[in-house]
Amino acid sequence: MPLARALSVGIVGTILACTPTFGATPSQPTPASTAIPVLPPPLFPRLSFANLADHALAAHIVAVVQVAEASRLKGELAPGLSADFARFLITANVESLLTVRAEKTQPGAADGLPGIISYIIDLPLDARGKAPNLKKRRFLLLANRVPDRPAELRLVSPDSQVDWTQEEERRIRDILVAASANDAPPRITGIGSAFHVPGAIPGESETQIFLTTDSGRPVSLNVLRRPGEAPHWAVSLAEIVDDSAEPPHRDTMLWYRLACFLPADLPDSAIASMSPDDATAARADYAVVLKGLGDCGRSAPQ
Repeated sequence: MPLARALSVGIVGTILACTPTFGATPSQPTPASTAIPVLPPPLFPRLSFANLADHALAAHIVAVVQVAEASRLKGELAPGLSADFARFLITANVESLLTVRAEKTQPGAADGLPGIISYIIDLPLDARGKAPNLKKRRFLLLANRVPDRPAELRLVSPDSQVDWTQEEERRIRDILVAASANDAPPRITGIGSAFHVPGAIPGESETQIFLTTDSGRPVSLNVLRRPGEAPHWAVSLAEIVDDSAEPPHRDTMLWYRLACFLPADLPDSAIASMSPDDATAARADYAVVLKGLGDCGRSAPQ
């Protein structure tokens, strides 16, 4: 175990040895916590949909918490810390759970959380070299459990402590609901094959691109060209292409699966059986799809 992680787990375990828990699920919010609060200025930049989806899908626990204590760790307790960051051991009250899922290594750990949890986070100092004041702030945590320590969490990313607002909570809830729906789009793993068919008149053609998915469910891209018209593309989640299908809306689960996981180019294996002209046309049509989807918007943690 790396020194930083070993120290972190040891510190948290020592503190939590004296910390009471409140059963398998967090207590109900008090009337004061359900009132619309006057929120302090946010500490962190707003995450893009792609980053938020990455974190929400990687997290087995998504919770709303309020910081009770934020103990700054220094010196030997913060090995490897950048000079312009501060490391905190956070103790927080769990106000509500948006989701809790069992992990493969802890199959029985989907029963909830103690009322008080702890975690460690590194945060940037401000322009004056001051650390942020975290006490009593509310956050959305996207995290996983520390094995064999039910009251300790590990954030899935350095930026997966999110300033709580009703809007941010709604965004995360929408992602979780969309990802767990029966008709949720599968995760894209690559491109299997493609074909291109020229039309009966010049300027008319159709390209179909068949994607591979983690579940084996069919997903295909369809690009139609007609003379004097802009190319039209759509995505199908069925064996038979729906002629009325449209491109996915930005910041939806289907858009995320495509925009953030499609390769930048058609692989040679997908067009190996095509003539050179058809292969060139298929590549151009695939570029139409990528342009229509736009940039994924994923950024590295600050």
